[in-house]
Amino acid sequence: MPSKYRATEKDTGYFITITTENWIDLFTRLPLRNIIIDSLKYCIANKGLELYAYCIMSSHIHLLCRDDGDLMISEIMRDFKKFTAKKIVKTIKEYPESRREWLLKMFRDACRHLNRKQTYKVWQNGYHAEKIYSQKFIKQKINYIHNNPVKERIVENPEDYLYSSARNYADLNSEIDVVCLPLF
Repeated sequence: MPSKYRATEKDTGYFITITTENWIDLFTRLPLRNIIIDSLKYCIANKGLELYAYCIMSSHIHLLCRDDGDLMISEIMRDFKKFTAKKIVKTIKEYPESRREWLLKMFRDACRHLNRKQTYKVWQNGYHAEKIYSQKFIKQKINYIHNNPVKERIVENPEDYLYSSARNYADLNSEIDVVCLPLF
């Protein structure tokens, strides 16, 4: 993946998108969404992730964030993806899931081209990261993140989507605490 779309600098903010293999709609199931929520909370509390905005869609996650500790964003994302992939597969195997066999087959098939020994591949390689470079960029990306569920006609208003920081910015209860940035 070109370095243009990678988080390569420490103490720098990024707009990040992480996508499931084959854009599989995983996060339509509450237990799988909760893995993402709990893992982001863990990264905030223990890995130095400073989160400004997020949205958990059915097949991808958007984040506006920066590192605020010893680890770089690239290391946090690596650990986040590795942990959540294992936890997602375990949950699919243990939780009543009508798509269990299909999901596991898709994740196994995604490993066919890999040189390393791996049984399941939940996430696409890497992640898409764009460096934050201006207040205008921040506002644009936060609006994009918050309007994703509106664009997909999941909700009418951004703050109605429970798995987005739009609720934080509207002073409503939310799943994850974020650092709200001024949007002027």
